[in-house]
Amino acid sequence: MRVLAASSLAAMLLAAAAEAGQADRIGATFALMADEFVKAFEPLQGLVVAVEGDSVYLDLGEQAGVQAGQEFVVFRRGEAFHHPITGKQLGYYESVLGHAHVKRVQAEFSEATFVARGDQASPRPEDGVRVSRARIKVAVTPVLDLTGGTTDMRRVPYLFASVLERSKRFQVVDPFAVTDMFAAGQARVEEVLARPARAIQAAKNLDLSGWLVPILMERRGVMYLDVTYVSAITGSALFSRRQPLLNDAVGEDQRFPWEPLIED
Repeated sequence: MRVLAASSLAAMLLAAAAEAGQADRIGATFALMADEFVKAFEPLQGLVVAVEGDSVYLDLGEQAGVQAGQEFVVFRRGEAFHHPITGKQLGYYESVLGHAHVKRVQAEFSEATFVARGDQASPRPEDGVRVSRARIKVAVTPVLDLTGGTTDMRRVPYLFASVLERSKRFQVVDPFAVTDMFAAGQARVEEVLARPARAIQAAKNLDLSGWLVPILMERRGVMYLDVTYVSAITGSALFSRRQPLLNDAVGEDQRFPWEPLIED
C-alpha cells in the first residue's frame, strides 16, 4: 500500500511539474514575440491622402514604421478651442470617424480598410489618423489549446501580462477578472477569434482596445505558440505572430519567486 501511495504521489508531482513547465515555455516564448507587438503600437500620426471606396491611403509607410495589421483612429479636426481667461488657443475639437486597418504598406504610404463608426461622415483627404500615445488597454484570454492536452495553463495570462506591462506600452486588465469572465461562460475564446460582434460585446465591460489570444498548436510534431491580436473596437483579428515553443530550461526565469523549480 505504501509503495502504491508513493508511486501515486510521484506521478502527481511529475504531472504538476510538467504542467508548470509547459506554462513557463509559453511565457518565455511570448517574451520573444513581445517586441513585435510593441512595435505595432508605436505612437504615429499622419493624414489621409486619398479615398477609394472603403480603402483609405495614408501618408505613412515603411519608413515611418507602419506594419500590416495596425489599427489607426481616423479623425476630423474641428474648430479651435481657447482658454476662457487668457484666450490662448489650446487645441482643436475632433470627431472620430472610424478606424483604418492597414493591409498593404509601401515605402512612403500605406493602404488601409476603413471601418466606419456609427453614422459618422466618410473620410476625406486631409483627415487625420493616429495610433494614440496613451497606453493601449488590452486583455489576455485563456489559452486556446488545439493540441488536445490537459495541461493547466491558468498562469499563462499572468506571464503575458507581466511582459506587456514591463513594455510601458500596454495596460493589461487583471487576468483574474478576465479568466473569471470566461470561466463563468460570459464569453468563449473561439468567439473572440471568430465572431466580431462577440469580441466587441465581451470587451465593453472591460473597456478594452484589444484582445490578445494565445493559441497552442502542433504541426508535424513541433509545438507552436500563436498569438493573435483582435481589435475590441471593430472585432477584427488584425495580426498574428507564431513561434516554436521554447524548451524547458529557458522558461525558468519566468517563474514566480514563490514557486518551486520544475525538477522539485
